[in-house]
Amino acid sequence: MTNDDDRLIRLEETVAYQARTIEDLSDEIARQWRLIEESRLKIERLTERFLDMEERSREAIPVTKPPHY
Repeated sequence: MTNDDDRLIRLEETVAYQARTIEDLSDEIARQWRLIEESRLKIERLTERFLDMEERSREAIPVTKPPHY
């Protein structure tokens, strides 16, 4: 092989390696995005539950003067 052939092979190997790395990173970003969306939905549901519980607890406790007044 000539020097140009070796150089071309090295460049092709580099491009193949970079393409694989980009694909791996893209897959990881997609996985993390799904986790973020799942977490966001859980936080929304928990917030709704918390606000609902807070509303119910306000209704259950009447506002009266303490007995020492």
